[in-house]
Amino acid sequence: MPGAGASDARVRLRTECAGKMPGMKPYAILFCCTGNICRSPTAEGVFAKKITDAGLTGRIRVDSAGTHGYHVGEPPDPRSQTIARARGYDLSGLRARRIGREDFDRFDLVLAMDHDNHAFLAQLCPPAYSHKLKLMMEYARSHSLREVPDPYEGGPEGFETVLEMLEDASEGLLQSLLDEQAVKR
Repeated sequence: MPGAGASDARVRLRTECAGKMPGMKPYAILFCCTGNICRSPTAEGVFAKKITDAGLTGRIRVDSAGTHGYHVGEPPDPRSQTIARARGYDLSGLRARRIGREDFDRFDLVLAMDHDNHAFLAQLCPPAYSHKLKLMMEYARSHSLREVPDPYEGGPEGFETVLEMLEDASEGLLQSLLDEQAVKR
């Protein structure tokens, strides 16, 4: 897969930075959209901050990837970064990568941003791991939409909407992990 070496280094760096706890494998979550420059890196940045704020650093590992390799190695869209930075999320160190079949083995949960992403991922996913694949918005508490719209072709208001939806779904995701005791405080 394109960018595989860069993605391995990126995952290693994130694991090391997460302060992995001795003897405990972190719960690993992968956020996926189409190009990995708008929605999924925003989800990664939002959820990473939620982990830190909840005192769960080292217990949960996050990453993001795209279903397609259009932007491998590129930073998140500047509009995503600007909107996120205004709310206290830093996406500047993230770089786009493409998902691979091996990711279904390495991650406990793979969250698609929309139905098209989900369908692509379902085709790629080995049958033994299909239980790991879900839509991000299944965890939303306040938003009824089940898909995070792709803001790429639009203006800043689309990026703001995406961020609001991902903040909502991230709160629900974190609570779900705590309720299911997938992660302990």
